[in-house]
Amino acid sequence: MFRFIFSFAFFVVFAVVAAPANFDSAKTVASRIYAPEKQEFYCGCTIRWQAGKGIPDLKGCGYQIRKNGPRANRIEWEHVMPAQQFGSPLACWKKGGREQCGKTDVLFKQMEADLFNLKPAIGEVNGDRAHYRFGMLPAQAPQYGSCEVKVDFKSRLVEPRAEIRGDIARIHFYMADKYQLPLAKAQQQLFMAWHQQDPVDDTERKLQQRIAQQMGHANDFVTGKKVWQLNYKVSGFGLTKAKQTTQTAAVSALPSTTQASGQVLGNKRSKLYHLSHCSGYRQVSERNQQWFDTERQALNAGFKRAGNCSAEASIGAED
Repeated sequence: MFRFIFSFAFFVVFAVVAAPANFDSAKTVASRIYAPEKQEFYCGCTIRWQAGKGIPDLKGCGYQIRKNGPRANRIEWEHVMPAQQFGSPLACWKKGGREQCGKTDVLFKQMEADLFNLKPAIGEVNGDRAHYRFGMLPAQAPQYGSCEVKVDFKSRLVEPRAEIRGDIARIHFYMADKYQLPLAKAQQQLFMAWHQQDPVDDTERKLQQRIAQQMGHANDFVTGKKVWQLNYKVSGFGLTKAKQTTQTAAVSALPSTTQASGQVLGNKRSKLYHLSHCSGYRQVSERNQQWFDTERQALNAGFKRAGNCSAEASIGAED
């Protein structure tokens, strides 16, 4: 009888600390999970936690502010797989982007609050990374002092330091598997290489265990129970059949001409927008850039397609 009561009590406690329901609660839980780590993700800077807020030791890790001092001096919670990547296939995103999905879509809230996909990051790097994909970049001058992360604003790619590339790969594998999200072939190949080059270490393994206690399941690409292979068949584990059907339909409906949303580039100064195949796409200065998911969004915002940009390869245009 005593054993039964104890087991029941344990189940109740476990249920109480189940996965967070939204991004705000996830950030609160994440600050407790990562407090023992005391290291920022992208640059490896030491973090001082104060009342649940993280303050990076920029001087101690040789970080140099690129542009945004206030954000550089605080820790923010970074979605390793960006919200745009897992949210853009959903109908709510097409109606109002992340804000609309955060208000109305249960599946999006679940993905946005998934603790396995959250990492503490210096706010400036988090902002600069935006929703850019990961990749390898040519050698370039340091942008953040001793911090090794590279951001290419023109190609919209980010190269992380070598010590976390495997972590990034295994997070993407997990997110794709759990939520039935597509990974382009090139992404799969890159992440499979990173997984081999940067295998799971004790720190990642212990952190995974703490997150699993909160989420109620593990990242099996960290535990080793699952191994990603090219064209891996995602399981959608933990999703209801209704959610699986909705997610599969949303992913299938993505335009075949694009592997990512946010590829319509507006020029805030000229009020013209460019598609990725157009000559002016890489000529818009950073300060004048405004990104849109679709041509329809650009048109609604008062932009016009550039005259030298044909409509033949329109990306993500809505009816």
